[in-house]
Amino acid sequence: MDSNVRLYSEIEGYEIVNVNDGEKYCSLSNHDIIVDDEGNMKSLVLNKSAGAINFFSKNDYYELPFNLVKKIGAKTIIIDAKEDQFIKAHL
Repeated sequence: MDSNVRLYSEIEGYEIVNVNDGEKYCSLSNHDIIVDDEGNMKSLVLNKSAGAINFFSKNDYYELPFNLVKKIGAKTIIIDAKEDQFIKAHL
């Protein structure tokens, strides 16, 4: 297998970190991905409140284009996204 290819089962436990503001978004297993017809990752769907304790508030989901993923490292997925690049997802 190509060294640049990663299986979802390998990266589902990776923590997502935004280098733009230092925000952490838990692990990929707490979020979702959107895949196009050819099997390529199109975007990440992040629950921005996944790490917080929210008993009375609703979850906010945001779609983040996959081109904002800068690196998939040994245990981390690095994104570089400004607040206005998160698109409110209607799930």
